[in-house]
Amino acid sequence: MLVHRATIALVGIAVACAPSGGRSEATDPAAFHAAVDSLLTESEYSWNGGDLDGFLYWYKRGEETSFMGAGGPIYGWETIRSRYAPRFGPDADRDSLRFEGLQTRPLAPWLGLATARYVLFQGDSITSQGVFTLVLERTTEGWRIIHDHSNETD
Repeated sequence: MLVHRATIALVGIAVACAPSGGRSEATDPAAFHAAVDSLLTESEYSWNGGDLDGFLYWYKRGEETSFMGAGGPIYGWETIRSRYAPRFGPDADRDSLRFEGLQTRPLAPWLGLATARYVLFQGDSITSQGVFTLVLERTTEGWRIIHDHSNETD
């Protein structure tokens, strides 16, 4: 019985200490899916238009934001921006981008998960494709990516 009471006490402490600023309401799965779908649509538009800052707008600014790719993890919005910047230079050869097969799941009122496939293409030819997982946080500005784990599959 002592273990049971200790567990209840720890759960109570965790709930009491959980961040609550704008995070108390439940996340509607359909609304979360629509928000992420819109976010990815805007990301495609920015990528295809050569707008680096528009593409990265949806990443939370801060040192804790992370990207995991084949080269391992990198941290910080500025570092992630530096990773993408060469693809947006004036002479850069950047393929077009689209996302496919979006699946989303709220994890908590302030946290969600999204998985999908990215496709880079030129005309009718696919030049690269892969899968990704995003962890998103609800902020005062809306949903923002706090972790991006992308893997090329071809």
